[in-house]
Amino acid sequence: MDSYKRTLDYIFEHLPMFQRSGPPAYKHSLDNTLQLDKLYNHPHRNFKSVHVAGTNGKGSVSHMLASVLQEAGYKTGLYTSPHLKDFRERIKVNGHMIDKDYVVTWIENFREKNAALKIEPSFFELTVTMAFDYFSHRNVEIAVIEVGLGGRLDSTNIISPEISIITNIGYDHTNLLGNTLEKIAFEKAGIIKKKTPVVIGKLQEEIRHVFQDKAGENKADLVFANQEYSVDYSMLALDGKQVFNLRKGENVVYPDLKIDLAGMYQLENVITVIKSLELLKEKGWKISESQIYMGLGNVVANTGLLGRWQTIGYNPLIICDTGHNEDGIQMVVNQLKNTAFKKLHFIIGAVNDKNMDRILAILPKEAVYYFTKADIPRALDENILMEMATMAGLIGNSYSSVQKAFEAAKKAANNEDLIFIGGSTFVVAEIL
Repeated sequence: MDSYKRTLDYIFEHLPMFQRSGPPAYKHSLDNTLQLDKLYNHPHRNFKSVHVAGTNGKGSVSHMLASVLQEAGYKTGLYTSPHLKDFRERIKVNGHMIDKDYVVTWIENFREKNAALKIEPSFFELTVTMAFDYFSHRNVEIAVIEVGLGGRLDSTNIISPEISIITNIGYDHTNLLGNTLEKIAFEKAGIIKKKTPVVIGKLQEEIRHVFQDKAGENKADLVFANQEYSVDYSMLALDGKQVFNLRKGENVVYPDLKIDLAGMYQLENVITVIKSLELLKEKGWKISESQIYMGLGNVVANTGLLGRWQTIGYNPLIICDTGHNEDGIQMVVNQLKNTAFKKLHFIIGAVNDKNMDRILAILPKEAVYYFTKADIPRALDENILMEMATMAGLIGNSYSSVQKAFEAAKKAANNEDLIFIGGSTFVVAEIL
């Protein structure tokens, strides 16, 4: 077994990992993070940053921003989670993943340093420290940092960013963040810092006051991106990219703007990105209009983003998407209504701490379902999922692995059909 594989086994098996085990890995304080930060001599102070939180869209927004900043010539770090295929997707500089050797050496070094201190970090706490230390060593000029979970108590929340971004608020991780939009918004608003401009992607009236109060306390300028910008209808260009006009008030400010991410929900994210870039330019970052066009048109090539309404096969059409909470699945369902196919084959798995009743209620009744479970401890049993789905009026069979579900769908589907894979990031990860 090679040293990289041994290192991954250590970090996956020995450290509590939220993605695998759920709530036990979630820490209700920043103590470990602050100890680790001190151990590595506060690496996050050596580069500028942008902080991105929100229920949905924060990964896409982070990748779009990083792509534009790269095009603008800045050495750009990007920290996101979870990964789909390779742990190293979490930590990138100018679109290139952290080296395997660096990961191995860094973990060895940590274990030596920690022998006396005996800090017991979670997987996420240690990964964030590794990312910040790597960005510092690589002399990045600016890093886009995606929040893992919530905001206020997230390990990333020790940075002092140029701007803070919160995309939107929906129901997700309610067992940890609270069971009302107001409570969840309070946790996400925890990334708002003193005199640091805040962009909220979407104005939601019932929680507007949460952000206004927090921004007021911190004397931070607050803007709602969708109150300033809007998007005309989008269409697909011949190269498969979405093309649309972006308006500010009545005026078209970005005509024929193209993005290489196919989901219609990305139009909301683009508005957030454009407003954020406007604020970065006000702070002195040099970003031209042509660099914005190039950056948004080449997000996948520049950053390696995976799993966002991604087409992975034709005849039948096979699409996957990592949307996994009520709002995310609603966006998927809306997109399916605008996609041409004869019959829909829907491969779905979930984790056991999601409110599945609300999600199952919005899924299309006419599809054939393949209920399955990802290979992680936190996955919901496929037979329990099928029982819940049957109560919600959905029809299909259960399969003990994602691969078996995929094989069954491919066998049953005709060339004009659509196989969709989703419900959980981990189901998509296994297919990719």
